[in-house]
Parts: sequence; C-alpha cells; structure tokens
Amino acid sequence: MPTLYQKWMYAWETRLTTRDTNRLVRPLEWGLEWARRWPLVNGDSPSENVSAEICEEYLHALNDRIVARSDEFFSYETPADFRLETRKIELFPTGSNGAGKAPKGEGQFLRFTSPTSTPYPENDLVNARWFPAKGNRAVIVLPHWNANGIAYNALGPMLNCFGISTLRLSKPYHDIRRPRETERSDYAVSPNICRTIDAVRQAVVDVRACIDWLEAQGKKSVGILGTSLGSCYAFLAAAHEPRLKVNVYNHASTYVADVVWTGQSTRHVRQGLENHGLTLERLRQLWLSISPMAYFDKFARVPKKCLMIYAKYDLTFLPEFSRQAEAKFRQHGADLKTVVLPCGHYTTGETPFKYMDAYHMIRFLVKNL
Repeated sequence: MPTLYQKWMYAWETRLTTRDTNRLVRPLEWGLEWARRWPLVNGDSPSENVSAEICEEYLHALNDRIVARSDEFFSYETPADFRLETRKIELFPTGSNGAGKAPKGEGQFLRFTSPTSTPYPENDLVNARWFPAKGNRAVIVLPHWNANGIAYNALGPMLNCFGISTLRLSKPYHDIRRPRETERSDYAVSPNICRTIDAVRQAVVDVRACIDWLEAQGKKSVGILGTSLGSCYAFLAAAHEPRLKVNVYNHASTYVADVVWTGQSTRHVRQGLENHGLTLERLRQLWLSISPMAYFDKFARVPKKCLMIYAKYDLTFLPEFSRQAEAKFRQHGADLKTVVLPCGHYTTGETPFKYMDAYHMIRFLVKNL
C-alpha cells in the first residue's frame, strides 16, 4: 500500500506536470527530409510519397546503422565564429500561467553557428551563458526540456566560488533558440521522428564545439551536467567525446521511447504517436540511435567519473528505468556514485529538494574536476 508521503508526493508531482495547458498534440510525421541532412544518409532516403510501412522499415534499419557508426553520425567541424557578447538576461518562458518574474541585469553569452543546420536560423545560432572563473576547470550545464532562459543560472556563481567556470548551454529549440512559431520547445521532442533525432544530434555536436572553445580559454578539465532531457544529451555527448571525463546525470533513463511512452509530462507526445497506431516497441527502434542504452559500450571506451541522481517518486523518468541505467553503468565498469532523492521529477526543482540536488552535484564536481 502506498504511504501517506508517497500519495502526497505523487499528488504534488501531478499538479506540477499538469499546470501548463499549452502542450499541443501533434501528428506523427516521419520527417525524412531531416534525415537527408545526416552524414550517413547524404540525401539518399525514400521520397515522401512512399508508404508508412516503407518509411518505418527504412528508419529501423537506419537507426541500426547510426548506432554502429555513431562516431561518424556525431562528427562535426569546429565553428569559426566563436564570440562573446553582453546582453540583457531574458526569461523566455514556456508555461501557460504567466511569464513569471522578469530577470534583471546583463550577462555574458557565448554565441557561434551550430555545426549542424536546420530550417530555423534562430535555432542554429548557439547560445550559452558564460560564468568565468580563474583556473583550468569548467563544466557545461544542459537544462531540462522546456527550461526557460534563466534555469540553472544559479549554478554558475556557486561553482565559480570553487574555481569552476560554467557554460550554461541553451539546448536546440530552447529559450532564445526557440522558433517564433512555437510557445514551447516542442521541436526537441515530438511525434516528428527524424526531427527529434536531429535535435539530439545538434545538441551533441554543440556540446563538443563548446569544449573546443573552452579549451581555447585554457580550460583543460571539462565536465558536463545534464538534467532530464539534458541528461540524455550529456550522456550521448560523453559517449562520443573523450574530453568529458566528469559527468553528472540529474535524472537518467534508458530509452527515449520508454520515457515518452510512460512519462506524465510527455502524454501529449505519446497521444500524437498512438493516434497513428505506433506502439512502444516500434518507437523504441525508431529512436534507438538517440537512446543511452545503445551506447554504453562506447561510453566505456574512456574512464569517467559519474554521478547519477534520480528521484524515488518520479512520474516522468520512472525509477525502474533509472535503476536499469544504473545497472548498465555498473555492468560496464563505470566509476559511478548514485544518489536517490525523496521526491519526484518536477519536485526536484522545489524547496527543499533543489538544495539537496545542488549540494550533491556541486560537491561531486568540486571533488572530481
């Protein structure tokens, strides 16, 4: 029987995941026009006029090819236009219940052209808030899905106190990179199969480009901290980037499809897929190439120090998925520390749990970077 605390936590978590009313149910799209841009495809994919069965069969096979040749898939060229700019700090809200408190002041931002291109110019101009500190240590921070423009900024000054520079990266389709036609960061995860894969690829190569810039600033010890969807991106980046040897995964899971299918906050995405007859098993293969479970062998190629934090009452990344990911880390000999918080996915950002979370993340980075 669930305890009173468990019931209370589930009720709180449910309130937080249902407070926004601007989640849209979008239809299933194969998005083959996105795949034609990829290194392993190079324009050679079925036309839009073929049957759904042919599209799905092609994408199943393509995912296997991407996993087998993922170093090529996530390859990139270092941008030539890195620059720092000072501008007003903006919120870029995504919720439906008001904009929230407007931030004050200005900040420094790293800008450069993403090594991958999309039809959205605002998305292709990478944005990362820069919190510099003396010394050679730095961490790249990847916020959660639909995070606003100031989420996780508080980590910058905290880590600066310990001599760690912080680069808070705006993920593809988020805050200043969000296309004007959308209220939320829908294009990062949606029923458009290939666009969702493309967003992950872009995020990974953007992270790798950020490391190039950090090294040019004298930062030789670089870590990464990702939360929720940012945690998935961080894992995939670390699996393909040997320079990331200190990793913090704040909420972690196994397959992207499983999270979308079972999570409270992605019910609208599942509905769009399910309306067209797609099943979890088929979706798992369609998004295999962006799922951490496909890359633990590549992740283990270079020794890393890892912290995985998950929540006991999580209704978005179900705890059983986090435990499966933990088992996979240990199976591959990862140097892993695990922390279980007594809250849920969204309540991790609420008092007092956000302070517990920050303590564990900062302590681990300070000790290991």
